[in-house]
Amino acid sequence: MLLVKAGVSNEMLTMGVDIGSASSKCMIMNDRLQVVGFSVIPVGTGTSGPRRAVKEALEAAGIGIEGISYTVATGYGRNTYEAADERISELSCHARGAAWISPGVRTVIDIGGQDAKALSLSEEGKLVNFVMNDKCAAGTGRFLDVMARVIELDIEELAAMDEKADGAIQISSICTVFAESEVISQLAGNVNVPNLIAGIHRSAAVRAASLLKRLGITEPVLMTGGVAKNAGVVRALERELGLSIMTSPYSQTAGALGAALFAQDRERKDKEG
Repeated sequence: MLLVKAGVSNEMLTMGVDIGSASSKCMIMNDRLQVVGFSVIPVGTGTSGPRRAVKEALEAAGIGIEGISYTVATGYGRNTYEAADERISELSCHARGAAWISPGVRTVIDIGGQDAKALSLSEEGKLVNFVMNDKCAAGTGRFLDVMARVIELDIEELAAMDEKADGAIQISSICTVFAESEVISQLAGNVNVPNLIAGIHRSAAVRAASLLKRLGITEPVLMTGGVAKNAGVVRALERELGLSIMTSPYSQTAGALGAALFAQDRERKDKEG
């Protein structure tokens, strides 16, 4: 990610802290709406993740906590972060962050550690509608983590293996637990592993496509959340929908970005008011 160094001492810096179920993200922005520090810690609410995320982002920006004018917390664990000046819903923050990442984006599919959501944005980048799947981990980062463990690969290796596939083995089970058993059975039959991984990615893409179709899709479409780093899932979703899906180096931190932007709004309003 591109970082801009914190500037003069009177620069207004704000912080967004996104505390999810599986990871903690922190973004620090200046009053020119540029990122000056960020971090992603792979553990979420109820852990040391939020504290470590803030510490690493501050270190990246080269400042202490006293240099932050306003902090907004978001995400599943936002109410546990006592140092926040304000707490804003993850839906609002993801929409705001997505509009900053890709101005003009109209539809966002966010796939995180244990849930997924599809957002519809106005031409002005405002959230107008959404649908969520927070009842089941199928198709989420947790689903992919379980599958990678069964195949004995690091999660980061899945996309590269997917590129070697010449087909996709169907994974019929919706439930993560049953899908895990299905993959184990496939492995016992000495199937083509890249094709199996392609099938796992397609299974995740089918879940995401279902959310998007329920919402209604207006292009352009941006994918956010940690799963956006997996090019295999992105490609599978593009095939499933028959359209192009944008991603960004900032995709995983969209919620934290939105929180930092809301913090800029609040601080400017206080200064002007």
